[in-house]
Amino acid sequence: MLKPYNSLTKKKEVFRPRKDKKINLFVCGPTVYDFSHIGHARTYIVFDAFVKFLRQKRFNVFYLQNITDIDDKVINKAKEKKIRAKKLALLFEKEYLKDMKSLRIDSVTKYARATNYIKEIISQIKRLLDKDFAYQTKDGIYYDISKFKNYGKLARRTVLQAEDGVCRIDQAKGKKNKGDFCLWKLSKKGEPKWKSPFGWGRPGWHIEDTAICEKHFGFQYDIHGGARDLIFPHHEAEIAQMEAISDKSPMVRYWIHTGFLTVSGKKMSKSLRNFITIRDFLKNHHCRVLRLLVLKSHYRSPINYSEKLISQTKKELEKIDEFVNRIKNPRTRASSVRGKQNSKLVKNAEENFEKAMDNDFNTPKAFAVIFELINKANSLMDKNLLGQAEAKKILEFLKKTDMILGFIFCSKKKEKIPQKIIKLANKREEYRQQKNWKKADKIRKEIEKLGYKIEDTQKGVKIKKI
Repeated sequence: MLKPYNSLTKKKEVFRPRKDKKINLFVCGPTVYDFSHIGHARTYIVFDAFVKFLRQKRFNVFYLQNITDIDDKVINKAKEKKIRAKKLALLFEKEYLKDMKSLRIDSVTKYARATNYIKEIISQIKRLLDKDFAYQTKDGIYYDISKFKNYGKLARRTVLQAEDGVCRIDQAKGKKNKGDFCLWKLSKKGEPKWKSPFGWGRPGWHIEDTAICEKHFGFQYDIHGGARDLIFPHHEAEIAQMEAISDKSPMVRYWIHTGFLTVSGKKMSKSLRNFITIRDFLKNHHCRVLRLLVLKSHYRSPINYSEKLISQTKKELEKIDEFVNRIKNPRTRASSVRGKQNSKLVKNAEENFEKAMDNDFNTPKAFAVIFELINKANSLMDKNLLGQAEAKKILEFLKKTDMILGFIFCSKKKEKIPQKIIKLANKREEYRQQKNWKKADKIRKEIEKLGYKIEDTQKGVKIKKI
């Protein structure tokens, strides 16, 4: 039984979709004014795995994600680069989608660009004005948070607490309350603009999400996801907008938020300049490293990024690779044993994997189930007790779980070892056969200086790039 943690109620709840096996899920997407960093990647990898798990459980998931292509950040960056805001947004939208493909994130049903929903945004603002939840100033249209009695329910803040805690307060004159937020911003000279009953302008940040969701899901849907820093004020504003328009509550049944990916204990962010872009990470590491690094931690817990963590993750992947290669090879797992005593090995792993994922998408526990299976299977192969049929079932189980996790079976380009290194390794082996350990060790050090390492195994010599 699936029991996700609901940020709205602050507890795990039995998951019940609004309509049978149909799930409507919305996750806040990027503001496309720069390259995405691995802090963003954490959220998108997490929801990619969740959606794939739900689909394996035969849920029909419509995964909707917005693209914020109009925003102060987009406009300011475009001015800095001396190009049109639309051109800048399209450029970084393209880069974002390339990053998602590189990370094997392919579960999103629809990417919704904010500027394609101007009509829906204007419609929502008109209704908020008609119901007296919004008002006009000389700068644009603002939402009056004092009119929505449940404002702050997601973040557990009163209206006053919300106003005291709001970050990046809009300092526009003529606002009724400090925490009131912009729904429609009248454009300044040279800024992108759209015609509306309130004047030429552009949408505020919060209104795009509710307009997009109303268009595709209606007023109420199943799951809303995003990083935890969006709870307030962004998600709080979404609730205030949609529930004020519809008079229906809750807008969303289950709110799911991911923890931060930190560097030296600080949140990774562009403003702090402590971020690593996805594209830069992938220049030095395979995508599977980032997927495992993210998924071996619980999605609500913080991850403190470090080179030590990267190194540990790569060692875990090496152990998985060695096991997969071993169990695929009939000579290394050789056994004709029927393995009756092992018949429950995979069945138990399947049950425990699903149980872990059902319990608030506990991917670290699911990862531990995989490693427990690997350790048990390795032990059986050491004793020549793993049957062919059981080995096949283990591989099938790993392939099924990898359709969710995405870090076990990855197409990796085999590293081509330079001829010079191969010749040195062969010469070293000759010295070893002659028991000339001094010369053999000298060549080993020479190989290491050239960026490669030698591993002497029972199956022979292995050469790896450092």
